[in-house]
Amino acid sequence: MSKRDFYEILGVNRDASDDELKKAYRKLAMKYHPDRNPDNPKAEEHFKEAKEAYEILSDANKRAAYDQFGHAGVDPNAAPGGGFGAGGFGGGGFADAFGDIFGDIFGGGGRGRTNVYRGADLRYNLEITLEEAARGAETKIRVPTMDECEACHGTGAQPGTEPTTCPTCGGHGQVRMQQGFFSIQQTCPKCHGSGKIIANPCNSCGGAGRVKNHKTLSVKIPAGVDEGDRIRLSGEGEAGINGGPPGDLYVMIHLKPHNVFKRDHNDLHCEMPISFSTAALGGEIEIPTLDGTARLKIPAETQSGKIFRLRSKGIKGVRSQQPGDLMCHVYVETPVNLTERQKELLRELEDINQLDSARHNPQAKSWMDKVKNFFGQ
Repeated sequence: MSKRDFYEILGVNRDASDDELKKAYRKLAMKYHPDRNPDNPKAEEHFKEAKEAYEILSDANKRAAYDQFGHAGVDPNAAPGGGFGAGGFGGGGFADAFGDIFGDIFGGGGRGRTNVYRGADLRYNLEITLEEAARGAETKIRVPTMDECEACHGTGAQPGTEPTTCPTCGGHGQVRMQQGFFSIQQTCPKCHGSGKIIANPCNSCGGAGRVKNHKTLSVKIPAGVDEGDRIRLSGEGEAGINGGPPGDLYVMIHLKPHNVFKRDHNDLHCEMPISFSTAALGGEIEIPTLDGTARLKIPAETQSGKIFRLRSKGIKGVRSQQPGDLMCHVYVETPVNLTERQKELLRELEDINQLDSARHNPQAKSWMDKVKNFFGQ
């Protein structure tokens, strides 16, 4: 398979300057680096192709040979002594560009830059009531923070002194290490990327330039939030380092257990006990809702565990158009602390039921039939 033209790969003219070549290569390397494209198997192929093209065109001798003889002029196997192999790259072009790109991809920065870091994002767990989640609310929270040290005004040096420029990196925060023809930038081991050396650290902050503190923030809770939702407070996270931007604060919503309702997304569930006579004869009961109460008709012969749905009596979620429903689970409460007269009436009722058990207790009859079939009777 024939190779593509090196100028075409980089997308430059044949008279492109060294700066234009370097700029084109940096752009392609940043775009196709395998670490930035883990799900694109072709990215590595494009990255290697651009790398090879820049290796040749960034070297004046190799570029001249390529311009005159094409790929054969730089192929070490094309003719004995006629091409340029991997050796003889020397300093300059490719090594410098690759070092800069390596730093850009992995966060090292270029020449003359210090390590500027964005502050870390923080998390705050906030417990709210079901009513607050349904209607929305506003509350205040107290969170830890890192503020600029008032004693040294953020310099980290004892008042009356100043940080000095790091002699190892010259204040850049980065040192360049040569490994063969690769030039790799790393964080300065002396100043740890700050570019400064503090000979006399501040007693208040220990040289950090920041001190621990607390701040009170107001949090608006939108109506309809649910368990696990989060509210982002931009810029209220940990302070940045070396002038970097602050992180964000994420307020994680947790619902307190409710005495009456259980939430299931936008629906609410509640359990309601009904008397034996109400279940058998039917009636009307009053049930609670988040907005007050509602009347619920119980049909005659209602069985324990029956679920009644009250439309739009649930919660309207943050992203919902309509509120959910209220699901009322009724269960028949067995009478307790019976009087002799009550016991007498219940025995009389049981005797009457036994006269036609299949009619009055169909579920019991069905269950007994299943048991008989199981034992082969």
